[in-house]
Amino acid sequence: MKQRLKRLPSKIKAPLSIKRNKVSLKFAIWSFISSSLSIWSILAVTEWFGHPLLVGSFGASAVLLFAVPDSPLAQPRNLVGGHLVAAITSVIVVAIFGTSNFSIGFALGLSIFFMYLTHTLHPPGGATALIGVIGHSGPMFILVPILLGVIILLLNAILVNNLVYHRKYPTVWF
Repeated sequence: MKQRLKRLPSKIKAPLSIKRNKVSLKFAIWSFISSSLSIWSILAVTEWFGHPLLVGSFGASAVLLFAVPDSPLAQPRNLVGGHLVAAITSVIVVAIFGTSNFSIGFALGLSIFFMYLTHTLHPPGGATALIGVIGHSGPMFILVPILLGVIILLLNAILVNNLVYHRKYPTVWF
């Protein structure tokens, strides 16, 4: 451990800045339009269904799906699997430990562990785990709002990312 601490300063050295790619106005505009439409569609289904479907982690998923759709973390396996793994984990943690500071951190760590092992890493899944524990979620949390909301996001991503020439989604299904 002493050696690792000794190496720490050299490992955190990095350049202050990097040369960034040119910004694409059409990509930014389409990200704005597609992410807004996607969240509005979840809200429309919420009104029709009569049950809240929008959770904060879906906003983070929208960033991946509509701003960096070619990212491995935005692909369907990661999107659906990451949210489901996190939702299932949080429901089990709540059932066993209840909601506490311990269970909040434990559910997050365990969700990352299982997402990693199942090749379904999706950073917004971490927020889903926190939301599940903080909200004292039961088994229905897995289906509504998580699975239904994720399916709406996925269908929107498939549709809007393939309507324009400069995008393709998904790059891989599984």
